[in-house]
Amino acid sequence: MGITKEPSYKSKISPEIMDRIQEAIRRIVLVEKRYKDKGLSAIQLANELDTNTRYISAVFSVRFHSTFNVYINRLRVEEAMSILTNKKYYEMRMQDISDMVGFRNRQSFYSAFEKFVKISPREFKNKFYEELNTGVKKAK
Repeated sequence: MGITKEPSYKSKISPEIMDRIQEAIRRIVLVEKRYKDKGLSAIQLANELDTNTRYISAVFSVRFHSTFNVYINRLRVEEAMSILTNKKYYEMRMQDISDMVGFRNRQSFYSAFEKFVKISPREFKNKFYEELNTGVKKAK
């Protein structure tokens, strides 16, 4: 196995610029909940922040320890889990939940959900309500 070298541009970005971009990403993605925007991309984010995608990628890698897509999809899955466990949305279709949290289609939603949670959204929902109704909480 060879040693993978970190791209040089990552070490050339000043901590101040990293801080500025990180805070702007937090504001846009978390506070404004733009992760729900189906069209959100690293390119769009870079344009909004008046920077480039290399800087965006570097900040996600160094500060968020993730890639843009993995980070956004994790937030979407967490939001979906919250919806799936809320009785108010019990009758909602999976496609509608997928749309609400920002996935472009149901297949992407299922794929991301299974990647992070290890079961499908439907299985997650069924398991949650089954445990809720029986009063049994199983240890992981």
